[in-house]
Amino acid sequence: MRSLGLRGRLLVAQLLVLLVGAVILTAVASMVATPLFRIHLSAAGVDNPTVRSHVEQAFALTVATALSAGAAFALTAATVASWLLVRRITAPVSRLVAAADDVAHGRYTFSATTSGSDEDFARLERAFADMAGRLDRTERIRAQMLADLAHELRTPVATLDAYLEGLEDAVLPADGSSWDVMRNQLDRLRRLASDMADLSAVDENALVLNLQEVDLSQVVSAAAAAAAPRFADEDIALSVRLSRLPVLPLDRQRIEQVLANLLENALRHTPAGGAVAITTSLADPEHVQISVQDTGDGIPADQLEAVFGRFHRLDPARRPDGSGLGLTIARSLVHAHGGALTAFSEGRGHGARLDLVLPVAPAEFP
Repeated sequence: MRSLGLRGRLLVAQLLVLLVGAVILTAVASMVATPLFRIHLSAAGVDNPTVRSHVEQAFALTVATALSAGAAFALTAATVASWLLVRRITAPVSRLVAAADDVAHGRYTFSATTSGSDEDFARLERAFADMAGRLDRTERIRAQMLADLAHELRTPVATLDAYLEGLEDAVLPADGSSWDVMRNQLDRLRRLASDMADLSAVDENALVLNLQEVDLSQVVSAAAAAAAPRFADEDIALSVRLSRLPVLPLDRQRIEQVLANLLENALRHTPAGGAVAITTSLADPEHVQISVQDTGDGIPADQLEAVFGRFHRLDPARRPDGSGLGLTIARSLVHAHGGALTAFSEGRGHGARLDLVLPVAPAEFP
């Protein structure tokens, strides 16, 4: 039976049921028909033993012939109908088996088709197609992320290698400048590793938020105060305008991380003499908004969403000191809080604004 497969086993099972039904029908008809026929013969006044015997034999033969012919035709028709029905039922299963084999070998091109056999099968096919699509997107993101990560690692590793060789060959002086360069490259690698760990935790739903009632104005003020020295060093004005906001259920450390990333992004793309402003407001009765507005490079309209991608560069020739994951992590952390992070800009040279919107009520977590 196992060698027949699902389709063969279903067909055999149906035929066995039909065969058992035919046998029972024949047995019951034989046991019931003959006594009833004798009763009718007696009622009709047929008392001659020879006539009765001949008539009963003729009746029994007729019934047996009719039952046999009917059973044969019924089994033939039932076999054809069962085969068509089994094919109809097992077709989606066969497609899913083939699709599962494709997915196992890295091919995620399965698309749901309307089988028409059953809504449950249709839902199963749609669910499998959705899963295959998600796996395809995940695989493409993984491949792109590995390629980008290798690219990001290449520069600091090459720099460290060059400086170490230079120090070994006495080509470079072992002074504070050389050590500062190597230390900066190590810091860059450390930030990249930390950011990748945060991003992986978010992508794998392994991020645990420690929600507490938090005064968002205090969080914004603390983030601005922490970033102020770097803005002063770069000759960029940093201003904060706070509105009265309700207390929110937040993970303070994670929101501080988000604000730090937004301010770091604004600092990196704003030239000396520019300005960055942080404002808070009540977007509506159920949401608060934090906006970080800069007077820097600006963002082209076709890249307002792309800036939140992993390792995205507005200017590929420019290599900032960051990991290239700041905005990606910021948006992921905001989404984990049930909020949204979006970018707005009038184009190159007109600055940019990042809006962080958070719900007043606690978010529900998966």
